[in-house]
Amino acid sequence: MNIKDYTYYYFIGIGGIGMSALARYFKLMGKNVLGYDKTQTKLTEKLMEEGMPIHFTDNVENIPSEINKENTVVIYTPAVFKTHSELVYFQENGFNVFKRSEVLGLITKSTTCLAVAGTHGKTTTSSLLGHILKVADLKSTAFVGGIVENYNSNMIFNGDEISVVEADEFDRSFLRLSPDIACITSMDADHLDIYGEKEELEKSFKDFGNIVSQKLFVQKDIDIPNALKYAVEEEADYFADNIQLEDGFFTFDLTYPKGKINHIKMTLPGRHNIENAVAAIAMSMEIGVTEEQIKEALASFKGIKRRFSRHVAADGKVIIDDYAHHPTELNAIIRATKNFYPNKSILGIFQPHLFSRTRDFADDFAQSLSKLENLILIDIYPAREEPINGVTSDWLADKIEKINGTRPSVVSLDNAYDKILEHSTDIILLMGAGNIDILYEPLKTNFA
Repeated sequence: MNIKDYTYYYFIGIGGIGMSALARYFKLMGKNVLGYDKTQTKLTEKLMEEGMPIHFTDNVENIPSEINKENTVVIYTPAVFKTHSELVYFQENGFNVFKRSEVLGLITKSTTCLAVAGTHGKTTTSSLLGHILKVADLKSTAFVGGIVENYNSNMIFNGDEISVVEADEFDRSFLRLSPDIACITSMDADHLDIYGEKEELEKSFKDFGNIVSQKLFVQKDIDIPNALKYAVEEEADYFADNIQLEDGFFTFDLTYPKGKINHIKMTLPGRHNIENAVAAIAMSMEIGVTEEQIKEALASFKGIKRRFSRHVAADGKVIIDDYAHHPTELNAIIRATKNFYPNKSILGIFQPHLFSRTRDFADDFAQSLSKLENLILIDIYPAREEPINGVTSDWLADKIEKINGTRPSVVSLDNAYDKILEHSTDIILLMGAGNIDILYEPLKTNFA
């Protein structure tokens, strides 16, 4: 089947970050896009403004009469319960019903696919790569897991000959893709509720590497045979060095097998983002992007919402909102903040994401967060999980106290704003993948 041959594209869970990017893609293809989501959000409001009818009550009577199994594809997120009445209706009545990852897989079969895999860095790397291809005016579409500031969208569209996708390891969905060129940014332990053991996660990444048809790039510490390596301040096939901070920009030089690009400018902070940039540059050069196009793109990239989003108040106070939710990511964002703002006091606010992740990495979380002298913990964001007995933010606070002798405050999200205002600090650093970001706008308003 050709996934682009239908008239209607009905999304169940259309408001998800990955689902909404697909919805926008088919809308730009001239298709009729509509669907359901449980909750009305800013993202669903934007989709409706873009011409996609959305309803928020699970009821088969909301399905338009013109939709039938011959003219419609149904796309759903696994986050939707199997008993969802609309999903059951479509399945029982012979419609073509696909998971989001399956549709993405079909799109990558008919395009030159550049896939970005890894437990960390996928969204930044794929966004940078999509922006580079857009600046180079290649006929490409990038599906990314965040809102790219340059486009105020989670999709960067300039044609449908090349696809840039985040290769998600969560439920092994990246094995449904057809990648021509790919990178693996990291293979740190995560999603152990799915994989059980780190070794099984690593095996899945290696399986992904085996389906890449042309060229695979991996971070230097990753052991996959025949892959090209990239690094920062270490020699590799592609590596960055001579890193400087100049007027709010990081600059670096890039050495690659055929030469060197001097003085690349980038506004994103942190060594980890330079590493992400090296991966994006390596992949883009593989399909013919020039050195000058790369430099233009990196200098003009404005970043991704919730990836070191910053507000600087009139008095110089800085509020940072970041999606970091794994110990490795916390280490990176804390280090980047301290490097970018040396000699400034920092108040960290962290909302753990998932009971299972908090349990599995509790000691690592404690080590990462103990690097902050001032810290507030918010109650764990459950997402798809039920509580686990004994796994709480208070439990994590006890572990942090054992390391540095200071116990962080533990509050609910409802009480976090007032608790933050009790502190006098130069930097307010919000961290977490749940709904902690609802504090960002009120804090920006308070410290205008």
